[in-house]
Amino acid sequence: MEANAKPVLSVRGLKKAIGGKTIIHSLSFDVYGGEVFGFLGPNGSGKTTTIRMLVDLIRPTEGSVLYEGKDLRRHHDEALAKVGCIVENPEMYPYMSGWDNLEHFAAMLPGVGEDRILEAAVTVGLDARIHDKVKTYSLGMRQRLGIAQALLGRPKLLILDEPTNGLDPQGIKELRAFIRGLAAQGVSVFVSSHLLSEIELMCDRVGILSKGRLLAVDRVDKLLARSTETVRWTATPSARALAVLAGAGEARIDDGGVVAVRMARDATAQWNRKLLDAGVEVHGIEIRQPALEDLFLELTEGDAID
Repeated sequence: MEANAKPVLSVRGLKKAIGGKTIIHSLSFDVYGGEVFGFLGPNGSGKTTTIRMLVDLIRPTEGSVLYEGKDLRRHHDEALAKVGCIVENPEMYPYMSGWDNLEHFAAMLPGVGEDRILEAAVTVGLDARIHDKVKTYSLGMRQRLGIAQALLGRPKLLILDEPTNGLDPQGIKELRAFIRGLAAQGVSVFVSSHLLSEIELMCDRVGILSKGRLLAVDRVDKLLARSTETVRWTATPSARALAVLAGAGEARIDDGGVVAVRMARDATAQWNRKLLDAGVEVHGIEIRQPALEDLFLELTEGDAID
């Protein structure tokens, strides 16, 4: 992010304690204009609790939330005026049409008329079905209708809590393209997820949350550069190869006898010589680039993510 870029959202020292137990530990991060910011963590890590604090559904124990410099606690309405949000599953009236649902929500927003409702429906690709009853919509369509609702007020920041939940692979792909399209139009998107691969594909920057603590915040490419590559060795006997390569770092063997080791690329030649000296025949070496999953496991020391 450019040094002169101004944050749309600034979070400083955000903490939540319930019954004397701290569940969110002093989170600090920024979201900038026109970026997709991923909030990554396992289920139960505190993502939804944090989002609820970001939109004042629950009060933090400590810390501040600022939207374009306006403090959420002191200037609530002004701060949230350009924020759209879906927390968990979007709630709609199933026996009303998509249009009637949007019209119902638009009535609560100043200056939002039929033209804006149609524009929001077109933006999310629902214009052809917008007059059908919501009960006939697929889960993906309901998700898009919820996003259309959040877009009615022309937000500068859109906050989405686990938007891919329940979607099939095609629906996830369409949602990813849609979110990237919003960012291209200058809308900032804060998206929480437990899907490592989707966050990696979708987001510009990522905050990694575990047990209520923010472990890292950076661009996806910079985070990946911190993770070690994996080298996969096809060798016989595989058990002897595993014993030798265990000296290089974390090593494991799969059902096919391939030994995978976390190591730097430039150490490969050295360990290949050690295998040969130990009487191991090396048939193939594959170097796999690190993925966000590798970094997540490093940072969380193996905490599970669904």
